[in-house]
Amino acid sequence: MEVTLTPDNFESEVINSDIPVLVDFWAEWCMPCKMIAPVLEELSEEYDGKLKIGKLNVDDNADLAAQYSIVSIPTMLFFKGGEVVKQQVGAVPKEQLKQSIDELV
Repeated sequence: MEVTLTPDNFESEVINSDIPVLVDFWAEWCMPCKMIAPVLEELSEEYDGKLKIGKLNVDDNADLAAQYSIVSIPTMLFFKGGEVVKQQVGAVPKEQLKQSIDELV
């Protein structure tokens, strides 16, 4: 399940989540972001119930992006227990993302 994140739901969906969350910081104009989107969709189905995937548009939510020091996109932050435990920058292969996710769940 993919969730669209905003400042209004970030705390409830990410910080207070009872399962790990992968937050994808992306933008509409970003080609690597578009390349990784279908991979994230597949992973959200594969890890349904074990991992939540949230998408945060950096153009619409610049303050949240700045809060987490996002300087290039796509950047994926892995949250567990409300804390960032891992960061992945760039459009990486599905297997590499799965490896990071498997360390969390």
